[in-house]
Amino acid sequence: MPPRRSERGRPPPARTPTERLRTDQASRRVHERELLHVCGLAAVGALFAGSPGRVERLFFEERLAAELTTARQALARARKPYRKVETAELAKIAGTMHHGGVVAIARPQPIAPLDPAEAAGWALDGLPLLILDGIANPHNLGAIARSAAFFGIGRIVLADRPDQALPSDASYRIAEGGLDCVSLYRAALPEALPRLKPAYRVLGAAPGGSPLPRPGGPPAALVLGNEESGLSPAVRAACDALVAVPGSGNIESLNVGVAAGILLYLVTRR
Repeated sequence: MPPRRSERGRPPPARTPTERLRTDQASRRVHERELLHVCGLAAVGALFAGSPGRVERLFFEERLAAELTTARQALARARKPYRKVETAELAKIAGTMHHGGVVAIARPQPIAPLDPAEAAGWALDGLPLLILDGIANPHNLGAIARSAAFFGIGRIVLADRPDQALPSDASYRIAEGGLDCVSLYRAALPEALPRLKPAYRVLGAAPGGSPLPRPGGPPAALVLGNEESGLSPAVRAACDALVAVPGSGNIESLNVGVAAGILLYLVTRR
């Protein structure tokens, strides 16, 4: 049989629905079994406040021992280990020098499938719903979760696609505790978006979009797209409107983490 010709430079063939499902299921299994290194006092404190049972081990510098008394007591009751270590050893455990003096080894937060009927009930609190359509950079995921937590948005929906970043060591480090202040869900987009209407007004963030609509009506389901390609065409088509942060026009767009913070401020202050 003659050798196959190189496909270099050609786009990869489209995956079948079965192939996409297998890839996404594999991604979920890896996420569910990996242990996270949660660094920094704010992030570790939020983890113990929200999900202490997820913590398996704790390592810290002596200077933070007093501030971690409650955390150490919780681990002692659960018969889980904790240990005071030197800075150099802590960096090895954390895999980074930017550990803030404490590292918790923890199981990841479960990511539940989105139930649109349940989501319709959430809209009664008037708070926006945040939806991420393929945010691939874990640092951006962490920054967005931090902004969401800051503005009191308690739920984030992650697109069920292989390039969507899931919580990781890096995203936890950037989130500063924000990932443990929100509940995470997964959904196939754009199929889920029409099912959120009319409980939510689905607004897609995109360069060239309109200013945010006037106050009133249902809360916003704000959809943020991939860092490079933006919203997928099908997701754009499923949105009620496309919105953007007003700017000077000198730069076309903002980093998605920055844009998220501004848009979340605007939709929660309307």
